[in-house]
Amino acid sequence: MHIKSALKIPKIISIIGIYASVHFSLGLQNVAEAQTTKTKDWLQPLVTHTQTTKEIVNQLKAKHYVKVTLDDALSERVFDRYLKNLDPQKYYLLQEDLNSFQELRHKLDNAIETGDLDPAFIIWNVYHQRLIARFEKIIAFLEHGIAQFDFTKEEEILLDRRDHPWAASEAELDSLWRKRIKDAALSLKLAEKNTDEIKELLVKRYKNRLGLTRQTKSEDVYQLYINSFTEAYDPHTQYYSPRGMENFNINMSLSLEGIGAVLQQDEEFTKVVSLVPAGPADKAGTLKPNDKIIGVGQEPETIVDVIGWRLSDVVQLIRGEKDTTVWLDIIPSGLEASDSEIIQITRNTVNLEEQAAKAEVIELEKSGQKYRIGVIDVPAFYADFKALQAGDKNYRSTTRDVKNLLEELKLEQVEAVIIDLRNNGGGSLTEARNMTGLFIDRGPIVQIRYKNNRVEVFTDQDKSTTYEGPLGVMVNRLSASASEIFAGAIQDYNRGIIIGSQTFGKGTVQTIVPLNRGQLKLTQMKFYRVSGESNQHRGIIPDIIYPDNFDPEVIGESALDDPLPWDTIRATRYRVADRERDLISRLNKSHQLRIKSDPEFVYEQSAIAFQRKQAKKEFRSLNELARINDKNNTEAFWLGLENQKRKDQGLASISSLDEIDSALSTNQRTPRVSESNTNLELNSDPENSHPNRNIESLPIIDKNTGVKSEESEIDTEEEPYDPDAFVTESGNILIDLISFGK
Repeated sequence: MHIKSALKIPKIISIIGIYASVHFSLGLQNVAEAQTTKTKDWLQPLVTHTQTTKEIVNQLKAKHYVKVTLDDALSERVFDRYLKNLDPQKYYLLQEDLNSFQELRHKLDNAIETGDLDPAFIIWNVYHQRLIARFEKIIAFLEHGIAQFDFTKEEEILLDRRDHPWAASEAELDSLWRKRIKDAALSLKLAEKNTDEIKELLVKRYKNRLGLTRQTKSEDVYQLYINSFTEAYDPHTQYYSPRGMENFNINMSLSLEGIGAVLQQDEEFTKVVSLVPAGPADKAGTLKPNDKIIGVGQEPETIVDVIGWRLSDVVQLIRGEKDTTVWLDIIPSGLEASDSEIIQITRNTVNLEEQAAKAEVIELEKSGQKYRIGVIDVPAFYADFKALQAGDKNYRSTTRDVKNLLEELKLEQVEAVIIDLRNNGGGSLTEARNMTGLFIDRGPIVQIRYKNNRVEVFTDQDKSTTYEGPLGVMVNRLSASASEIFAGAIQDYNRGIIIGSQTFGKGTVQTIVPLNRGQLKLTQMKFYRVSGESNQHRGIIPDIIYPDNFDPEVIGESALDDPLPWDTIRATRYRVADRERDLISRLNKSHQLRIKSDPEFVYEQSAIAFQRKQAKKEFRSLNELARINDKNNTEAFWLGLENQKRKDQGLASISSLDEIDSALSTNQRTPRVSESNTNLELNSDPENSHPNRNIESLPIIDKNTGVKSEESEIDTEEEPYDPDAFVTESGNILIDLISFGK
């Protein structure tokens, strides 16, 4: 469990002193002078942690892609990161605590190298005691009820304290917490809870937090601290404790039923990181990235408040038997607790068949002429590894499925093909290479650079080309890893037009190293395009840019702490297709003229601008009337925007947003972002999206499930295919491409 920002507390029971070893007694007497005896909540490192730490140091020195020197500069980074991981919003520790820790700032490098964990646990125990004391104080405060709050008073709460100073006194923390509790109470009041219900709910919530905090184990502290060290190398390098590795392996085997969501701890909330394509949550369309889960139940009447729960406990509550229903109380992304809604999702597993690529044909018209455009949706780069290892010549894979679909689309006499990689978080590098080969003559696809600077080129050796016609590749911020390899190669060869928004920027490869206790995931390689450019950090920049529903300041490699940088190596030899110099600018000009009057694009651009503006708000009012006005103004904005779109589409206006379905916005099917393994199979690893947090997934794909080897077919389900606005516009771009070539 990561006790990241659990909650902050003011008064610490000063109890350090005796615990510090001689060479780290350091002057922490300021924090410890009140007591020299340990309390029942005092934690110490396990004996095995010393050896594990030494192993981690040695493995990183020998195998990590980046050479990092253990010196005072590194010690500072680990020190700052550890405190950030403990108390990111600065609600618990005081400035006096930070002052007492300063003598450790330049000592952590030597301590880590020798396996000495005393400094980590000294800091932890101070934090832990403040945490406990704060929760006890909150509970006592709430026992007096919420009538003590004046919701007519003009005051506001700061929403993000990360860049603000540490509190100078307990009185200052008390004031911060009063506002925080008032904010929670007001949200519940606006959600039509009465005063008794609010008191009961908040007291229960903080008693749960207190109980869970007291259950913290030394292993939890060790994992948090040692990852503050490993993340100094890069955000994808992590230590997994035995329990953490168990959850990681569950996800990698994807063998349990759930809802198909990747979750992370975010303060006291459980936040959705991503959804697995074709999973229960993805199909339901009611849960989205950055939504917060605040309640879980097996029936709507039995929903349990899970704010403040341990992440693993929330996961266990959500998991269940196949075909059963779980009810979730969620706060949609960007909204307040008072806007929470209850949704239901049927638990299930997803086998490879449901993850497979699928194709549709759309018909568009330009200047009186009809065009047939093939659209192939590729949710992941997959392969039936079990069948492959068993020698089954008809094993299922992305490349085989896409090849069959392309052959069928050619029989359908399509004039162009779109490969939709939106939200495709990656998968098998082999499949990315092989699928690229369907569209180009043989040649290099991607370069891999190792720690020793040796570069290996992965090449498509097949001379044949399955499809040679006009090609578009759709991507977005959640297209990552293997998706970026495919899109980058298509772009470098001038083989197709890349359409969408900047991709994730995941250009590194990880491997798992077993330790005497737990395992270490570390970055060993970096991959590069045939042009020599890295995908790392920067991702793929499309030729035609679409509005991005995902904020790049929040989602993507560049949003992580200390990602490896973008760089270049020598380009390999490859043959670029001929293209008019101004082709992309001509396509862009035509695209811009078209979307000015496209209701869907106008809607998306306005919606994104509003959401970004809302996300940048620094304060929230604690005045009830002001909050009601804010909510009404927000609803009025969305209703007005929706009605403007409907007017432009020739549809009747609506009087309430409740009149329309809660369908997903364009371009918001959500994947997991993949890690790359040293066997160069980019197997799904959901924690990659936010590796600095304690992320657990609700796995739903069973890779070991046998898959029928029958030919892939164009989707002929009764329900007609309704392309979203971005797919339709991509088709129009390809029609322009065809027209310009005539």
